[in-house]
Amino acid sequence: MSQILIGKTAPHFSAQAVVDGKITAEFSLRDFLGQYVVFFFYPLDFTFVCPTELHAFQERLSDFASRKAHVVGCSVDSCFSHSAWLATPKNKGGIEGVSYPIVSDMNKTISKNYQVLKEDEGIAYRGLYIIDKQGIIRHQLINDLPIGRSVDEVLRTLDAIIFHEKNGEVCPANWESGKKSMKPTTEGLNAYFA
Repeated sequence: MSQILIGKTAPHFSAQAVVDGKITAEFSLRDFLGQYVVFFFYPLDFTFVCPTELHAFQERLSDFASRKAHVVGCSVDSCFSHSAWLATPKNKGGIEGVSYPIVSDMNKTISKNYQVLKEDEGIAYRGLYIIDKQGIIRHQLINDLPIGRSVDEVLRTLDAIIFHEKNGEVCPANWESGKKSMKPTTEGLNAYFA
């Protein structure tokens, strides 16, 4: 039975990952405390929707960096599979050029703890979490296997989290950076619609 992880401390893990093209034995999100993290799961290496997502995050990496946010991917594949996929050119279905960390969840405990494991297939749904500077999950989105995510929406949501933290105001439907926000009061709502 899945549960909402919003407002909870991001489940801790220490796992192998490919970081800067090298396999590292002890990767942990705790190393990013004090910074934002966009942590996302994808089903499998060498598949079809997955490389489009990994490249889409890579293409916007500077936008995440400008918000002091790190992007981290994760699947149930081994680091050796990740490395082979990273060595495969984009025009051959690979993710060559992707530079952010990719975590290996071979024993599936990370995907279980983040409530995205599709038990019957032993792979993860397309789960995505925005984790704040204190290690608290502030946004959770889980797509079914055939449905890719919108990186623009991830950035918009991250902007809303950062805006709220800085200003204390809330972000209404379809809010984007620079648009009108509101105070979380009846008066604030009335002023918003005025």
